[in-house]
Amino acid sequence: MDFEYWWLLGLPLFFGLGWLAARVDIKHLLMESRALPRSYFKGLNFLLNEQPDKAIEAFIEVVRIDPETIELHFALGSLFRRRGETDRAIRMHKNLLDRSDLADEQRLHALYELGQDYLKAGLLDRSEEVLSKLRDSALRREALRLLLEIYQQEKDWDKAIDTARDLEADSGESRQKEIANFYCELAAQDVTHSRTTEASANLERAMQANRKCVRANIQLGEMHAQAGEAALAIDAWKRIEQQQPAFVALVARRILDCYRTLNRAEEGLTLLRGFLAQYPSLDLLDVVFQSSLELHNPETAYQLVKEELRRNPTLLGLDKLLEAQILVAPPEKRHDLELVKNLVHGHTRRLARYRCDNCGFKARQFHWRCPACSGWETYPPKRTEDFDLDP
Repeated sequence: MDFEYWWLLGLPLFFGLGWLAARVDIKHLLMESRALPRSYFKGLNFLLNEQPDKAIEAFIEVVRIDPETIELHFALGSLFRRRGETDRAIRMHKNLLDRSDLADEQRLHALYELGQDYLKAGLLDRSEEVLSKLRDSALRREALRLLLEIYQQEKDWDKAIDTARDLEADSGESRQKEIANFYCELAAQDVTHSRTTEASANLERAMQANRKCVRANIQLGEMHAQAGEAALAIDAWKRIEQQQPAFVALVARRILDCYRTLNRAEEGLTLLRGFLAQYPSLDLLDVVFQSSLELHNPETAYQLVKEELRRNPTLLGLDKLLEAQILVAPPEKRHDLELVKNLVHGHTRRLARYRCDNCGFKARQFHWRCPACSGWETYPPKRTEDFDLDP
C-alpha cells in the first residue's frame, strides 16, 4: 500500500477534534460541579474526616435545596441506620418509595434499604414482609441472607431451612452446617414438648444434611440417656470419634455416668483414658482425674495428671496437678502447696474459656452458636489459654 502525503494533513484535524472533545467534557464537569450545592462538598469532607454527625447535617441541607438527589437520600438513610436513628432512616426510604418518578432499579434498592431499617429496629415482621417482595428480583440473594437472619432471630427453623436451601442453590455456597443445626434446634423443641419420634426424625435429617454434625449425636445420646437407654446413649456418643474426635470431651462426663448406670464404671474410665491419650483436652483430663479419685486412689489420679502434664504442658494442667499433689502430700507440706495452687488458680481461672474462631468472643460455657457473631459451630471444643492483656 503506497503512502499518500496528503494523509499528513489529517493529523492536525484529529488532534483538534480530540482537544475540542476534552474541552467539552471539562466544561460539562465544571457545570455539574457548580450545579451541586456547597453543602454537598462539605458533607463529603466531613465523611472523609470521619465526622458522620456533621456530614448528615450537610447532606440534609443538600436534600432540602435539591430534593431530586435520590442517591443522596440513599446515603443519608444508610448513615441514619448506622447511627441507630432507625426512625429517620425508615422515613427517608419510605419517602423515596412514595415518589412516582423512581426507576424500577431504585425502587428495589429502596425496598432493600427499608427492610434493613426494620431489621435494625427489631421490627422483624415488617422487615420480613418487605424483603419477601424481593425474592424474585435482582436483589434476591441479598434479601435471602437478611431473611435467613430474621428467621434465626424468630427461631422459625422450618423457614430458616427453606431459606438456607434457596440461598445455597442461588449462591453455590454450602449451607449444610447451618441447615443441620436448624434441624437440631427443631429436635430440641420436640424434646421439650415430649415429641421423641419427631425429635429422632429431625436428628436424622440433621445427619443427612451434614454427616459431621456432632451435635446431632450428642442430642441423640441425651435422648437415650433420659429414656434410661444407657447403652444406646454410649453408642451415640462414641460415634463422635468418627465425626470430630475433639468433641468427645463435651460428653465425657455423661459417658461415664451411663457406664456407672450399667455398673461398668471401670470400663468407662478405660475408654476415657484412651480418648485422653489420643485427643488431649483439659475438660477430658478433669473428668478422668475425678473418676480416678473415685474409683482408685489419690496416688493413681496424681500419676495420671503428672503424665498428662508431661505430654501436654499447660497452666490449667499445672493447676490440676497441684490439686492432685495436695491430696497425696504429707499434712505438713499441704499448706505450702495450697498457697502455690491458689496463686496459680488465680491466674488460670480466667483462662478456662472457649473462644470463637470467627470473632474471638470468649465464654465460660460451650455454645453451638456464637452469642457475639451468630456463627454456627465457630467454637472449638477446647478451652483457650491465651492471656487477656487488657488491664
